[in-house]
Order: sequence, then structure tokens, then C-alpha cells
Amino acid sequence: MKIRFASYNIHKAVGLDRRRDHERILRILREVDADIVALQEVDRRFGRRMTALPLDAIHDATDYRPVPMSMKPDSLGWHGNAILVRKGIDIVEAAPVPLPVLEPRGAVRADLMVEGHRFRVVGMHLDLSGLRRRHQIRSVLTHVAECDHDCPTVLMGDLNEWAVHGGCFREFDASWQILAPGQSFPARRPIARLDRIIVSRQWEVLEAKVHHSPLSAVGSDHLPVHASLVLPKK
Repeated sequence: MKIRFASYNIHKAVGLDRRRDHERILRILREVDADIVALQEVDRRFGRRMTALPLDAIHDATDYRPVPMSMKPDSLGWHGNAILVRKGIDIVEAAPVPLPVLEPRGAVRADLMVEGHRFRVVGMHLDLSGLRRRHQIRSVLTHVAECDHDCPTVLMGDLNEWAVHGGCFREFDASWQILAPGQSFPARRPIARLDRIIVSRQWEVLEAKVHHSPLSAVGSDHLPVHASLVLPKK
């Protein structure tokens, strides 16, 4: 069973033209056409932390529903992190993932089910500090290991890691495969692979790419990344 995963830092829906345009972000998500999407910077940073993607607009314009995670009534996610799943995918459980932070960063986890197959997704936005990123990855891996069910897992998000192989990637052992979809930041002329997808050993990887289109080139300061994976048999 092939499942398409995507990660996108939407920069609070503010594009390179400095316009906040949630409809443009939703059009980009339709272009990517993933089954599960991890979003970063989905909530505004100050005040009531209102979501930059109105819930009714998501329901009206896409085939997605957000994983319930909001810790504030006007927010979509947790510290700006949210997970969208295509309708028809069952949400078994969800929780924020505690991270050691200096900045307003966070991670969220959802256990999902498709045709009786359970799998886990973590969306995250890591710190600008290299040492802090390593601590945060350790926290994510500890959280995943302590979950009640052992199941195929996908970690994805804006890792803020400029290193290609070192840095926080040293925290992953051979049971994880670090995908490098390509250069995704800055969107207009990408030079860095800040947005990554990391998968547990059970998955078969078909492809991993950056989504570069006229819309995505201006919709945010990051480009979306995506990967097509085959869900292992039970």
C-alpha cells in the first residue's frame, strides 16, 4: 500500500510577496497531493496564536482533516505544528511531543490506521541551536520508543539542520533511514536541505522529492518536500 507523506513550513501563510494568503497554501497542498502532511508555522506566533489556515477553508478546499491537537481554541496545532490527514485515514490517537526548547518550537505525534494497518507520524520544527536540535531529536526518539504500540514510523519537518550527514542526524541509528528530498530553503533559490523525512526500517521508499512550482516558489520561504512510501504488510 503506497502512502504519500509531505512536510511544509508554511511561514504562517505569508509568501515572499509579503501577503498572507491561506488559499494559496491550500492550492499548493492540492498540488503536492499527499495523504499525510506535517505543517510547521501553521499558527501565528503572538497573541491568541490563531491559525493561519482556517479550519473551514481546509474542509471546503481540500480532502484533509486536521489531527485534533490544539491546546488553544483558535490554534490548529501545537507550537505551530499540525498534521493533516486525507479523509478516510483513521486517527487512532494523537499527542504533543515534549521538547527541550529555548525558542517556541515543538513536535506532534499521531497514530493512524489505513485498512487495519497502524503507523505513526511525527511532525516537528527544531531549534536553530545545533546542540538543542540533538537534544530535541533524542526527546522525539524517546517519545516514540515509549509509545504503547511498536509500528512503522515517519518523522518529518523543518529540522533547521544545515549539515548533510552530521549534526542532529548523528542521533539516528541504523534502524532509521534519513531521506534527503532535496534543497528546499530558501524557496526562491533553494540551497539548503532543511526539510527532511526520516523513516523507520519497516518502510520501502519509492521516491523523495522537493515540490517546486510557480505557486510554491512564492507561497512560503520553504518549499514542500514529499516521499512516497510502501506500508509494510502486517
